[in-house]
Amino acid sequence: LIFGSSLAIFHLIWSILVLTGVAQIFIDFIFWLHMMRGPYIITRFTITQSLSLIVVTFVIGYLMGYIVAWLWNKFNTK
Repeated sequence: LIFGSSLAIFHLIWSILVLTGVAQIFIDFIFWLHMMRGPYIITRFTITQSLSLIVVTFVIGYLMGYIVAWLWNKFNTK
């Protein structure tokens, strides 16, 4: 739950950046820091895409955390 929630919160912040129009500046800055020029253009905000992004990343994060915990419990016996 923690890993899934962390990914969901990160993508919620990204959605807010897109909504406020700051995302393009942010992504350009990140590319500049890495001495790169990015080909990506941020499109308009839609609530459906934003909620889909947050839900999908939560589910993926939850599954990843579940698998890691299962493997840890299976192979970390004392």
